[in-house]
Amino acid sequence: MSATPKSRLLLTNPIHPHWQRSLAEQMEVIVAPRTDGATLIELAREADYIVVRAPLPEALFDAAQRLRGVMRHGAGLDMIPVPKASACGVAVANAPGANAVTVAEYALGQMLNLARHLARINQDLRTQGWVTARAHSDHASELRGKHLVIVGVGAIGQALAQICAMGLGMRVIGVNRSLRTDTEHITYKLLLEALGLADYVVVSCPLNDQTRGLIGAPELARMKPGARIINVARGAVIDEPAMIDALANGQLGGAALDVFTEQPLPDSSPLRAMPQVLLSAHLAGITDESMERMSAMVAAQLLQMQAGHLPDHLANPEARQQILARWSQLDAH
Repeated sequence: MSATPKSRLLLTNPIHPHWQRSLAEQMEVIVAPRTDGATLIELAREADYIVVRAPLPEALFDAAQRLRGVMRHGAGLDMIPVPKASACGVAVANAPGANAVTVAEYALGQMLNLARHLARINQDLRTQGWVTARAHSDHASELRGKHLVIVGVGAIGQALAQICAMGLGMRVIGVNRSLRTDTEHITYKLLLEALGLADYVVVSCPLNDQTRGLIGAPELARMKPGARIINVARGAVIDEPAMIDALANGQLGGAALDVFTEQPLPDSSPLRAMPQVLLSAHLAGITDESMERMSAMVAAQLLQMQAGHLPDHLANPEARQQILARWSQLDAH
């Protein structure tokens, strides 16, 4: 009697080494050598599960006839065409909240960098000398008492609000799709009213049809001259050309950007030449600790699906019947 073949797991990118080794003991694990659409489609043809850290093309779901589930290594689902997955009966799950503190700490660090001009001081001290570097401190500011507007108060926004309100004495204003009841740390307002009060804006909402281009020229014009913006969401939430104009004319005093409309950020982008802008490579949510937490949540849900159970954080529950029907059909072959 032949042994039951192992499930095949495709990783678009490596995950935390401990959990990748652990999964390899129970599944056949394949790491994609590239993340272009054609490569992922070809590798997905024989995959039972996919862990997603790079965008999946819609055509993959038609090609992957064995596919049972896709797991987002993180919270945001914009890398997965969820309606297509649902139509095909493929379970979609994610790891919400696993990197919330990580992203919140990044946002706080960049606010401090912007407030004290630390990146410019470091650069000028190395290249222009002590006097030039020290002069930046004349225009530095404290965070205490400043208004922080958080656009999208999910797990990340709540973690950041607590840190900034309790630790720094900032006045935190939250913006969500629907107004919530104020809490100890957060006062909720509508977007335009909130932006008019902001010294700092942290964008941490998901990207969807409602948030694409949410902050454009009219919204930026409502902000105080010299206010700063930090984007840890997705580049397309902010109208990038409008933001560049606002930075160039001084309406925005600075920005810290971890995400961009086009990734990687093109060499030709004007953002690269702006000293008041801090750039990073979509890494706000990545630390050793957060990778371990995300990978642990991913591994647990993969094993749930392998055992025939829907995952804890099923992101397309409306497709439950289609998913179970597909699994039953696959098990029958």
